[in-house]
Amino acid sequence: MNVSNTILLSPADNVAVANGRIEIGTALPGGALATAVIEPGHKVAIKPIAAGEAVVKYAQAIGRATQDIAPGEHVHSHNLVFEAGRLPVVPPSEAEHATAADRARTFMGYRRADGRAGTRNFIGIIASVNCSATVCHSIADTANRTLLPKYPGIDGFVPIVHGQGCGMSGTGDGMMVLHRTLAGYARHPNFGGVLMVGLGCEVNQLTLYGQKGAAAGKRHFNIQDAGGSRKSVEKAMGVLAEIAEEVGQLKREPIPVSEIVVGLQCGGSDGMSGITANPALGAAVDILAGVGGIGILSETTEIYGAEHLLAYRAATPEIAKKLDGYVKWWEDHVAKHGASIDNNPSPGNKRGGLTTILEKSLGAVAKGGQTPLNGVFGYAEKVTGNGLVFMDTPGYDPVSATGQVAGGANVIVFTTGRGSCFGCRPTPSIKIATNSTMYNQMEEDMDVNCGVIASGEKTIAGMGREIFELIVETASGRKTKSEDFGYGDNEFVPWHLGATL
Repeated sequence: MNVSNTILLSPADNVAVANGRIEIGTALPGGALATAVIEPGHKVAIKPIAAGEAVVKYAQAIGRATQDIAPGEHVHSHNLVFEAGRLPVVPPSEAEHATAADRARTFMGYRRADGRAGTRNFIGIIASVNCSATVCHSIADTANRTLLPKYPGIDGFVPIVHGQGCGMSGTGDGMMVLHRTLAGYARHPNFGGVLMVGLGCEVNQLTLYGQKGAAAGKRHFNIQDAGGSRKSVEKAMGVLAEIAEEVGQLKREPIPVSEIVVGLQCGGSDGMSGITANPALGAAVDILAGVGGIGILSETTEIYGAEHLLAYRAATPEIAKKLDGYVKWWEDHVAKHGASIDNNPSPGNKRGGLTTILEKSLGAVAKGGQTPLNGVFGYAEKVTGNGLVFMDTPGYDPVSATGQVAGGANVIVFTTGRGSCFGCRPTPSIKIATNSTMYNQMEEDMDVNCGVIASGEKTIAGMGREIFELIVETASGRKTKSEDFGYGDNEFVPWHLGATL
């Protein structure tokens, strides 16, 4: 509902969202007049809200009023605080169903020898430890300059480097997560081949990855064994030439759309994220789930306060229990570090109109659409099944997306209201703007403008269909704007757990 430049998301709400700057004296839903200037994306009271009463948006509590709030007043951090209580679940509306024609569709991808489907044909150079990162960069740069022109069927040579691998325990959660993440990238279907490069003396030994012998398309060596940095680059060129000879011959072929796996991300959120882009992405996920594909919702700290909505949709009690277990782990984890999950909304989020983690979470959950929750996975675990699933990750976007890609995501869709710039090779990243102002300002980084939902030009369902079509086109080889700029070499950020020794 739009009234006088505002959006009322539900008749149950006691706040509306500014769909543009609201001046003092502007008429609001319910007949009240604005008593303060309200910036776009921010909230304005449309009913009296007593101190201690729930502030309701999306028909859900997003916090409690710290003082009496009169209709027409600005509602934000100065009079609204985090409230950990949960309201009763509102049953989801019926999701858009995929058509028979959707289920019969294919995309043009790469069928790997193990049966999995890739959307890109990269060759990866993976560092086992930070000590081999510079050499991996040099190998990739040299290969892209000397080998890539000879093999137009290869999308590029990608360095996968990080800041871990030594100075850490060889056992425990930290090593387990790093190993799982690197192994996930090594087997990722968007890599036609992989070269792993270690230093030689690190904790994270190459032998942990089964890199023995010279299996086709997958090699390994240590810099110390190769005789140093320059000799390692020379050695790598010979190995990569062999891999490229095979990988460069591969062609795209029709693959069922059910084999598309989409990682769902949002970053630099604003007050419009949960109103435009996130629900539109959710509508696309409903179609993807309907054709048998997978949508991976993540960022546990950003579904906090709304996890009950996902649990309500869980296909089995065990799935709901597993999700709850991860939420409780995060509550304990942040408490041990003297933090609060409500610290999650960033300064940029708050400037864009978001106030509490509950408000942010309700909008973030909208990316998952209305379909059942069919699985819950740990960070970087291989994702299986179909439909909507959840992966436990931090809310920090590069770390979260790294886990999703390690789990098998062959496309990423990333919504943003403030203008996050992001890419994550080897997986293409589609960027969706929540508002037209930011889209017009950063059009070279944004693939889709969902601000047209707020202006009434298009519906959430209509934009969901457009996003689904773009996912299929991107999986078939259409480059995203992040890819055109060259994002992706620096956004591999595995979750760092445990002590640095």
